[in-house]
Amino acid sequence: MAMLIEELIKSIEMWLKLIKKPQEYIDPNLDPVLLVPGVAGSILNAVDKKTGRTERVWVRILGADHEFCDKLWSRFDPSTGKTTSLDPDTSIEVPDDRYGLHAIDNLDPDMIMGSDCVYYYHDMIVEMLSWGYQEGKTLFGFGYDFRQSNRLQETMECFAQKLESIHTASGGKKINIISHSMGGLLVKCFMALHSDIFEKYVKNWIAIAAPFQGAPGYTTSSLLNGMSFVHGWEESFFISKWSMHQLLIECPSIYELMGCPDFHWEHAPLLEIWKEKSNSNGESSVVLESYSLLEAVSVYELALSNNKGFWIGYRLIIEVKCISFFPSLELSVTYNGEKISLPFNLELLKWANKTREILCHAEVPDKVKFYNIYGTNYETPHSVCYGSQNAPISDLQQLPFVQSNYISVDGDGTVPTESAKADGLKAEARVGVPGDHRGIICDRHVFRVIKHWLRADHDPYYNPINDYVILPTSFDIERHHEKGLDVTSLREEWEIVSESQDGEENADSGKTKVGSMSVSHVGADNTTWEEAHATVIVHPKSEGKQHVELNAMSVSARA
Repeated sequence: MAMLIEELIKSIEMWLKLIKKPQEYIDPNLDPVLLVPGVAGSILNAVDKKTGRTERVWVRILGADHEFCDKLWSRFDPSTGKTTSLDPDTSIEVPDDRYGLHAIDNLDPDMIMGSDCVYYYHDMIVEMLSWGYQEGKTLFGFGYDFRQSNRLQETMECFAQKLESIHTASGGKKINIISHSMGGLLVKCFMALHSDIFEKYVKNWIAIAAPFQGAPGYTTSSLLNGMSFVHGWEESFFISKWSMHQLLIECPSIYELMGCPDFHWEHAPLLEIWKEKSNSNGESSVVLESYSLLEAVSVYELALSNNKGFWIGYRLIIEVKCISFFPSLELSVTYNGEKISLPFNLELLKWANKTREILCHAEVPDKVKFYNIYGTNYETPHSVCYGSQNAPISDLQQLPFVQSNYISVDGDGTVPTESAKADGLKAEARVGVPGDHRGIICDRHVFRVIKHWLRADHDPYYNPINDYVILPTSFDIERHHEKGLDVTSLREEWEIVSESQDGEENADSGKTKVGSMSVSHVGADNTTWEEAHATVIVHPKSEGKQHVELNAMSVSARA
């Protein structure tokens, strides 16, 4: 609805010759920007060490599950802190085309229809190009292997090299970093471990939807049940929930997203289980047991203690047994006759705890400004509950096969607002924006805030905290919902002070002009309908000023 009114206002501005048709342009005064994505936000390529052949394994639709298991399943090495592919002939790389932007733009470039579902930073890149940014000069991307730890030395070295190369490419300008989700933890790790380099090259850091204190509900369900990006019949074309689970259980990054046990939560995240217990007389009862973040570790260990199976010649063999009428899925990997178990990894937990310790001691250097944007207004999993009073859990090894229920708090649907706000840093501003975890980096409100902080809007009156513009003219907007219709009415008055463009006057100096304009839109599925109308009155120019009155209204309905 707001977009239709925005279209109308642009059309009126063009009619008044205040603006011309949009053209690509480059603003040479902009400071460079580096975009850093979150978990699953970078294209990953598998490289055959013998042949040098490269193929994309994340994200892909055709043959996704097979290639995912073949190339991305990995084991954590505590001596190096790195997780490496089980296939010894495969290495994982992130493409660096388009100065790093290719890997974080459209995650599956082969998709023709429905490609917006695999867009990551695409909308933000397009928006920033319209502000005058230029790829390779003032706009760059940093994709990385999101399976790895956020403090992996190899990643930290690549990030340092990226900052140095951007600094050189932009003619010695300092860099603005925009991170999303887990990318905020990576940047914070770098800032903690290499504060001198960070201060040398970075001007501003804007963190969006960062899980600074973890995403407890998200990680609990991921570690116990896996994760599915699509549901129903579509899952057969993508990566199965269990294939993803076997990856996550050996990913340092997922353990680093677990809820922080030392943080003073307003409502402590819990793991709750309805358990069936029997006494010495054989009588059973049902009780609800609650586990804190620290206590839940023992539950993870028991629940995943049977996570075993076989991997022979890159073909997955699944054995199904039966435990109290619940299937027990045993998965393991066998190389050279060796069976590999994949339980809850205590070495990874130890590594993640050290990462949290490093993050707790991070400080923003004096010459760097930090800003925090966090999502609100979405129910976000916080505590996780398994079983019910009528269907209790009798064996903890049933948990991976039981549908969990969530106790939610406010957030972006993935990261609780409480976690995202608690950055532990000296911030110039913290702004909450209603939005979901992925959609927030496509949000026009967020674009306005970022544009202001980057000094790309040249508008000294904009206040990102309250999201309004102080204008020297009147401006009224009302929104209300009535009988299934969303109605927005807008009234503006402009004082135009400008020279005539293209050798013509903006309006006939002796007459008052009245005009009207309409825009309508019907959704592709015919379930949504929007319409906007505007009336504009242009008064004669007087003493170099021209008064314009604008009245607009938009109405939208959803079937």
